[in-house]
Amino acid sequence: MHAGIKEVAGIKVSDHLVVAGQELPLNGTGVRFRGPFRVYVAALYVNQKVTTAEEFFAARGPKRLTLTMLRDVDASEMGHLFVRGIQGNTPPGAMSKVMPALPRMGDIFAQQKKLAAGDVLVLDWVPQIGMVVTAKGKTIGEPFRDPEFFEAMFNIWLGKSPADWMLKDALLARNI
Repeated sequence: MHAGIKEVAGIKVSDHLVVAGQELPLNGTGVRFRGPFRVYVAALYVNQKVTTAEEFFAARGPKRLTLTMLRDVDASEMGHLFVRGIQGNTPPGAMSKVMPALPRMGDIFAQQKKLAAGDVLVLDWVPQIGMVVTAKGKTIGEPFRDPEFFEAMFNIWLGKSPADWMLKDALLARNI
């Protein structure tokens, strides 16, 4: 494997990586803005090029989203924003399946206290294992095994009401 490096907002992003033994190419990368502030660089990896959320979720095999902080962020505030993102992108009928995992995700952010500039949050989907959360280089807790929760989490960035439309387009390689 020969991985190239792309630089986004001063963050080095690999154009290939390995998740669960499978090489994944970079699908897209971009910067999450909140108002005028750059918050993090996001990079989405999947085993085939995708330009829609539907294609992303239909793709077999492992997937990865990395968030590299560009500024210090209060982790509990970020956790609350994730919950709001899940609520804004999950149909009411599906929320009942997602609700049991929300407190555990909140605990993950509460344990982190702060995500500093340069810290990396990784969300991996590994078939037969679930969604594995890694923060600051350490796996946090047990995997989230429910595919509905994985989809709800990734819809924060890829759903019908994403946190940042420009970032969604960048992750889905629509602006290339």
